[in-house]
Amino acid sequence: MNQQQRQDAIIALVSRQGYASIEQLTDHFAVTPQTIRRDLNTLASEGRLRRVHGGAGLESSTVNTAYATRKTLNLDAKRRIADAVARQVPHHASLFINIGTSNELVAEALLEHQGLEIITNNLNVASILHHKEDFKVIVAGGQVRPRDGGIIGEATIDFIHQFKVDIGLIGISGIDQDGSLLEFDYQEVRVAQAIIENSRQVFLAADHSKFHRNPVVRQGNVSQLDALFTDREPPEAIARLLQEHGVALHLA
Repeated sequence: MNQQQRQDAIIALVSRQGYASIEQLTDHFAVTPQTIRRDLNTLASEGRLRRVHGGAGLESSTVNTAYATRKTLNLDAKRRIADAVARQVPHHASLFINIGTSNELVAEALLEHQGLEIITNNLNVASILHHKEDFKVIVAGGQVRPRDGGIIGEATIDFIHQFKVDIGLIGISGIDQDGSLLEFDYQEVRVAQAIIENSRQVFLAADHSKFHRNPVVRQGNVSQLDALFTDREPPEAIARLLQEHGVALHLA
């Protein structure tokens, strides 16, 4: 069993039990405690599980990882994904860009483009893009979420419905094996649903850790996407759904 196979097996075991100790994992995989600690640290840094004293447990399905932590998780992969998204956005296009650390990196990658019109409910995206004189940046109204600068609420949804854009760029906190797109905040979900409804194409930027997380709120389904941008091959069940629904898969 190589390292990747062992780490996937650790996730499967923790998922069945809810918790596994370092001692149990050491005995189960016949490796040293130091090897298991390295595996757990790697998996925790990818957001696939949560380190607790003496072992590891599942990530919460009701509370998202802190914004400052999410900004650094899988950063190199997210930058590659952002560059891949930017390559698929033509000059002089119109876009929605919603909440998410991956979307903020896409905004940075779009700075070399020309003549874009961007409607966003993410203050960090607006801050990144507003210096470009040939861009038109429109910020949605609504309630500002203190933890990450996301804008949510009924006013935001009403605002989004005023537009019809070329590309809607959404983020996600988890993708279930049945293709469900999952989030933690139902208000954020309702804004994302409005973005999907009012976009001619829908792009999802999601690193591989999102295939192993199970937030509680249903946002939609992979069948609503036109393209998924990620850094590793999705699990077989999700890959099959992408193929069935004609969703383009871009691996960064």
